[in-house]
Amino acid sequence: MQPPDRKKDSSIPASARSAPAGGGRRDHVVRGILFMIGATVLLAISNALSKWVVAIYPVGEVMFARSLSSLIVASAFMLPITGLSVFATKRPRDHLARGLSQSISQTFTVIAFSLMPLASATAINFSAPLFSALVSVIFLKERAGAARWGTLLAGFAGVLIVVRPGADTFQLGAVFALANAVMYGSVTVAVRGMSKTESANTLLMWQMVRLAVFHSFLLVFGFRLPTLHHAALLASSGAANAAGQFLWTKALHAAPATAVSPFYYFLLVWSLLIGFLVWGDVPSVNLLIGSSIVVASGLFLLYREAQREPAPAAATVTGPAALPRPEPAVVRNG
Repeated sequence: MQPPDRKKDSSIPASARSAPAGGGRRDHVVRGILFMIGATVLLAISNALSKWVVAIYPVGEVMFARSLSSLIVASAFMLPITGLSVFATKRPRDHLARGLSQSISQTFTVIAFSLMPLASATAINFSAPLFSALVSVIFLKERAGAARWGTLLAGFAGVLIVVRPGADTFQLGAVFALANAVMYGSVTVAVRGMSKTESANTLLMWQMVRLAVFHSFLLVFGFRLPTLHHAALLASSGAANAAGQFLWTKALHAAPATAVSPFYYFLLVWSLLIGFLVWGDVPSVNLLIGSSIVVASGLFLLYREAQREPAPAAATVTGPAALPRPEPAVVRNG
């Protein structure tokens, strides 16, 4: 039987009318995956630059410089298109509360980067979706069957393998990385509903402004005038952060979160590579095994979430908490 004639159906987008049967979404998915991989490269570079400069300058100064440069870059691209209307919102209190929690979370992560290998801190940060799921079960009374509980227990076991509590190699940085994962995972649940009323651009710009403002208060704990070279590194960290978040956003616009979010874990690959090339960090067996378990657990939770939602679900991947992002959703940004 011939399909109905759609030549004159103006309700059908041109892209859908011209797309080949069965393959209309494929090009978008591939593009989204490339955007996500590019985002992980830039975010890994931003993390590495933060780790480099925080060994020289106060944490507060690094955080403020990074947040300010991210705001400048994001504003340069966003405001000429949206104008100040991008800040229009009916939920300023939620934005402020979220900004405060993200500022603390981000600071914890950069401290963790300064105290332990880049890849180890990144692997622990990936446990945030586990804490998010746990909070949902405990406080929101979401149903959790044997499979979900088993995944949570396996994920937390992977974190323990990476952290190695009680071992001589246990580092204070792991405490900050875990604190970040717990905080960010909890906040993710608390503000999940913001995506229903706030646009992607509004979430991004409020995020950038909040972080710059809150991190400015950290300057009272120390400031050292940077050299031109170090100032460039500080600014580059923020620029890479903003660009990475932009590509992360483009990935979620180009394809469903369930298709592109798994590729976010490439961030761990780049962190391992940069850590080895720059600081000579050789990944331990514990790190490789533990991070593999954490990643597998996060991917399974993402899969389960996708099965529960009729539309592309909000991804449980939170991204490096050092680089806070709104939870992925359809037509949203990071």
